[in-house]
Amino acid sequence: MGLAADLGYQHGRANPLRRGVRWLGGTKAGGWLFSRTLRHLDTAIARLSRGRHSAPGLLTGLAVLQVTTTGRKSGQPRSSHLIATPYGDTLALLGTNFGQAGTPAWVLNLEADPRAVVTYRGARVDAVARPATPSEAAEIFEIATGFYAGYRNYRERVGAQRRIRVFVLERA
Repeated sequence: MGLAADLGYQHGRANPLRRGVRWLGGTKAGGWLFSRTLRHLDTAIARLSRGRHSAPGLLTGLAVLQVTTTGRKSGQPRSSHLIATPYGDTLALLGTNFGQAGTPAWVLNLEADPRAVVTYRGARVDAVARPATPSEAAEIFEIATGFYAGYRNYRERVGAQRRIRVFVLERA
């Protein structure tokens, strides 16, 4: 079995409300708002539900992984809640940062040390992240925009400011 199947990772269907929240997240204002608030809301919901639910999962139907990397400066474990893209029998991560100008810290951490622990609904897997090839990255973006159009908006908004890094996760 592959990483996605081992974790039982899949995105839920989007009803009209969830489609609206997905649309909002793809806008410049929504991206700004979610980049500053979602991790706090997500932490609270994960704590209240004992890890069974996430804010994006409830609001949008999108599945959220906890990806724990090693801090490139501190050497300490750093956890991020990320929406992954099912890719073949594995998962891919897009460093979009909601279309904000800065590269997310988890991306820089994976570039310094590609080992990670991936957790989804209590299932935990040791993984290694490798940079996607240019053709893989294009394919992954196409798949990702199929379930969340906001990725297209993020890519357009970032433009030439920075390169959005894409990683493919493989079992360690």
